[in-house]
Amino acid sequence: MLGVDYVHWRTRDGGDLYLTRFGALFWRHLMLENWFAQEWFQAKRERLHGTGTVYKVPTRPVGGLTLNLVVKWSRVGEQVPLDTLSLDRFIHAEFNSPFEEFALLMELRHGETGPADIHIRTQLPLAIYVPSKKLQLWETGRSEHLIRGKVTRHPDVEIDMLRQYVVVFGWIKGMDAVQTAEHLGMSGSSRTEFLARITCLVTHELRQKGFHVIDMKPAHIILRPMRNWTLLRDPHGQIAYALVDYELLERSREHELAVRHSHRQLYLTHMAHRFRGDAAQPMPQHLHAMNLLGVDYVAGRAESTGGLLWVVGKDPDLFNYFLPERWRRTPKKALSARHQVFHTCTKDDVHLVWRVSRLGDPVRLKNVVVKLHEAETHGFNSPFEEFGFALDLSRHGVNTIYPRAIYMTGSPREMPGARADDRRYASLAHLLTPEGQPAIRKDCDYITVWGFWNGPDELLAAHDGSFYSSVNVQHACDKGLISRQMMNQLLEAEAIKLAQCGLEDLNLKPDHLLISFDPAGNLVLDTTGKPAVRLCNFELVRRRSE
Repeated sequence: MLGVDYVHWRTRDGGDLYLTRFGALFWRHLMLENWFAQEWFQAKRERLHGTGTVYKVPTRPVGGLTLNLVVKWSRVGEQVPLDTLSLDRFIHAEFNSPFEEFALLMELRHGETGPADIHIRTQLPLAIYVPSKKLQLWETGRSEHLIRGKVTRHPDVEIDMLRQYVVVFGWIKGMDAVQTAEHLGMSGSSRTEFLARITCLVTHELRQKGFHVIDMKPAHIILRPMRNWTLLRDPHGQIAYALVDYELLERSREHELAVRHSHRQLYLTHMAHRFRGDAAQPMPQHLHAMNLLGVDYVAGRAESTGGLLWVVGKDPDLFNYFLPERWRRTPKKALSARHQVFHTCTKDDVHLVWRVSRLGDPVRLKNVVVKLHEAETHGFNSPFEEFGFALDLSRHGVNTIYPRAIYMTGSPREMPGARADDRRYASLAHLLTPEGQPAIRKDCDYITVWGFWNGPDELLAAHDGSFYSSVNVQHACDKGLISRQMMNQLLEAEAIKLAQCGLEDLNLKPDHLLISFDPAGNLVLDTTGKPAVRLCNFELVRRRSE
């Protein structure tokens, strides 16, 4: 979740325990009975100074070893109690969710950004515990709109408004900077200067590594006093310190933009080569290589929803980009007044179009006379048929938008009415999920995910930012970009190209075709000198032999 791998453990009380790779090494110590059992925790805990609820507690001995833990109740969704100056500067400050906190901390510990010789020492993030008990909203102290906003901005992880979140860290020996100043007998201006100097050092090095803490305080900095009344120093002679308290840790604006750009560039590079299988790279155990109706997919379960996901191609590294939590809750723009078709930009800065499949719905077309009966007889294509036709046309030189992924929802759909078309479910019963179950089910909804057309994949992988713009042929005609005569010619030419591939669109319309403008604003032309078109709807495409 958010780039951090966890071992998920269902606790005896029905709660959830998430162990990081550090926590997994001490999984026996972190079982609830060894630190959170009521009689043990209440007897052994030591309240730590701070505005939150934080304790130090030892674990029970396991194998002769006891761990000292820092146990903190997450304040996600609560108002941040900042002083006036900080509030003016960070008016939109919010506490990190536990999974955000761990993700940012892991990234900071990894230290790839900034000077290699700067290493920020931190506590070890061990575990996140989510008790099963649900509270009343007033008991949580949370703001409903803050939680909603948090989920919208970070849709990778569900945050339950009514459940508590307990984060568990390893203990760091030492004293915070305030305690250290008292221990060394500092007072007055020397104390003030010492605290300002150490806080400035940590703030500066954090900034060098691409981060900042909104409410940086000397109490968040752990130092190690020595027996000779000096402080432990690193090999460069600088005072050695560790940073604690990460609930207001953030990337700097520059680093945030760099991270998003890095994720997008990795996506573009992999997408351009998605059909090239890497025999040296084994398929992860939770994913499966499949071929359905002639299309290669990487298939797996979307754990956040219980649904299934098929990602076009052979590259398992692309799977996570299309998990529903990456695009279902991001801000979207409706592309149709009649159907559920949306454009969105994902958390990885990838533009997609997602469309709720009309598989099983009765065909009702307006202003169609000639092929209305044929369309009703044929019925709407399944997502797998749509993707098969799109890729088949591309292989034959007919430009189409790019099929990316098919998502089958985990929750049951409203059962279709008596007029629903059941034929596809029977004719495609041979298509199976990785578990051997039917891939086409009447009790689930399907969403097709397409690339938002802004240029060829190969061009964007080499020159990201060289974006094309597009408009459908109907709108182009309405706006005077092309004549009505040209619109009709483009429709006729597209029908001919489909026929040459042995296909036809039973509802071919001007808004099913896109024309493009290159980065310089010039209309993209084909080899005949006419506007190059790209087919963007495959719901009623069929083979002419049918």
